[in-house]
Amino acid sequence: MKTMKAQIQINPNIHFGKPCIAGTRIPVHDVLELVSDGIPFAEIIRDYYPTLSSEDIRACVRYAIEVFIRNWPGFWRCTPRIS
Repeated sequence: MKTMKAQIQINPNIHFGKPCIAGTRIPVHDVLELVSDGIPFAEIIRDYYPTLSSEDIRACVRYAIEVFIRNWPGFWRCTPRIS
């Protein structure tokens, strides 16, 4: 299994430096939009990006979480827990 950093790459020569899945020109943002629409990973792979794996899609989600936490480090302390 590759690490998230190995799966997500930023190259200024590909999609103007937007984060993409390594070895592809598939932007993380495009995959996350499909995930946010509730499309199952298997369907994303079958109907949109057959070269991806479930691990690639999980890496996109992990990348988004990491970016969110990096930009709003106090978020978890100020957000009430939902029981």
